[in-house]
Amino acid sequence: MRKLLTGVLAFSIISSGISSGVAHAHQPVVLLDSDKTAAAGPLLVDGTVSFAVRASFSKAGQKKAFRAQFKDGDALSVQYLIVDAKPENSLRMTALPSVVITGPKGTKPVTIKLNERTKFYEPYGGTNYLYLGRYSAPAVAGIYNFVITARGKAAITIGVGEKEIPGEVARGPVPMATPKPAASVTPSATPTPIQTAAP
Repeated sequence: MRKLLTGVLAFSIISSGISSGVAHAHQPVVLLDSDKTAAAGPLLVDGTVSFAVRASFSKAGQKKAFRAQFKDGDALSVQYLIVDAKPENSLRMTALPSVVITGPKGTKPVTIKLNERTKFYEPYGGTNYLYLGRYSAPAVAGIYNFVITARGKAAITIGVGEKEIPGEVARGPVPMATPKPAASVTPSATPTPIQTAAP
């Protein structure tokens, strides 16, 4: 029951208040219509934490995007899912949105291939999904951009990360680590030599 409440609360935080700055969440992230570029979209501060990024489209050509941050050697783990219900589960693969992942400078863009149809039951929301594609590789340090382009009316979920722990989602500039203030050093008084008179 506690896990279910945590998931519902996280979803409420993400869907209602993420644009106000930084939000803490455990899984769901809903992309907004304004998230047309990766820079404008949300940032998954730790891309190894499990997030379910949801994107809905009403027509072909629409774009939604987000970012995820990784450290060198992290596992880049991405899954492409749809709800196992109509209209999504009746659409051809070629009618579903494309997902292109672009890593930091020097890495080649990757398009997620839709090559499976594996059932998956998500217990928190009581939802049946279908895995349509997966991608995994070692990450390099930096931010990865995920751009989703619609080919028609559809809704998909992009799973990122595998750690089932609370994660952080931010909008705007990449949050920088706040440097700790240097410990204030109070100079000790320099002892003044005392001259004693010779007897």
